[in-house]
Amino acid sequence: MTKKIIQFSGSSTSFYFDASFAHLEKLVSKDNAVIITDENIFSHHEKKFKGFNTIVLKPGEAFKIQPTVDSIIEQLLAFGADRKTFLIGVGGGVITDITGYVAGVFMRGIKFGFVPTSILAIVDAAIGGKNGIDVGIYKNMVGLIRQPSFLLYDLSFLKSLPKEEWINGFAEIIKHACIKDAAMFKLLEQTKLTEFQKDKSLLNKIIQRNALLKSKVVQQDEFENGERKLLNFGHTLGHAIENTYEMPHGHAVAIGMVAAAYLSRDILGFKTPEKIVALIERYGLPAFAKFNAAAALQIMQTDKKRVRNEIHYVLLEGIGKGIIKPLALQQIQPVVEQLST
Repeated sequence: MTKKIIQFSGSSTSFYFDASFAHLEKLVSKDNAVIITDENIFSHHEKKFKGFNTIVLKPGEAFKIQPTVDSIIEQLLAFGADRKTFLIGVGGGVITDITGYVAGVFMRGIKFGFVPTSILAIVDAAIGGKNGIDVGIYKNMVGLIRQPSFLLYDLSFLKSLPKEEWINGFAEIIKHACIKDAAMFKLLEQTKLTEFQKDKSLLNKIIQRNALLKSKVVQQDEFENGERKLLNFGHTLGHAIENTYEMPHGHAVAIGMVAAAYLSRDILGFKTPEKIVALIERYGLPAFAKFNAAAALQIMQTDKKRVRNEIHYVLLEGIGKGIIKPLALQQIQPVVEQLST
């Protein structure tokens, strides 16, 4: 097990890489903790939860909504939870998002930690303190930034992870490579998904590389006033189509990255959008999809990254060199329309 402590503005997060779920008992008391997980995780790993008060949710983005939050709070009260209660989210991005949000609002804030169980949560969703819920088709429209006390990485949870969820999660790894790590982009070009699945050491290395890359960006800009916006590469269009078409997050982000790559070509002279397309397809993700361009553009106008009439869009000057550029909707529209057909 490798432990790293990352200091943020008002708190720190301890990262326990290549750890065991059993280590959780050294971090929190079972008497004082409540685990939040979903039916899929619970059914595959029920023995791990023995002795913990556990709230089991229905799986999926469709349940990352306020009624679920209300249900969790009612169950916490039934457990006798108070301000000393410690919440632990064990699951993918939906579970970590909603657990962190509940911890932030229950009794005006209680401590929490995560045991991320999907590639997407391990390298992205669980890191950085963004917690929230969806409102209708609008992704993460309500939420807060509050850091978990710890992240415990037990890779044995990945044994029950379906292949499509491995694929889904690698979209965020590709994203990090595009904006910040050209060497990792080359590594991904030279490696197959199956190699990461079979080689625990290789997998652990790329997990740590991504977790620390994202943590460093968040350290520099915890509340997303500048540099942290780079982590939204592919997400502006991605979020606009994800909930509308009930599309997996990684798939939507992959399509969004391709759109951003072609925007980068048209606006910044980025020379290799085809490399982005090829890498996305190498990992089984969709580079293109049919969608309603007008509806997507309408949703993008309500994006949290919009400032007045401009959207702060993440573009690429080169592989590993992301920048933030304010764009008018009229600049974005031609590429979105072209890629939607």
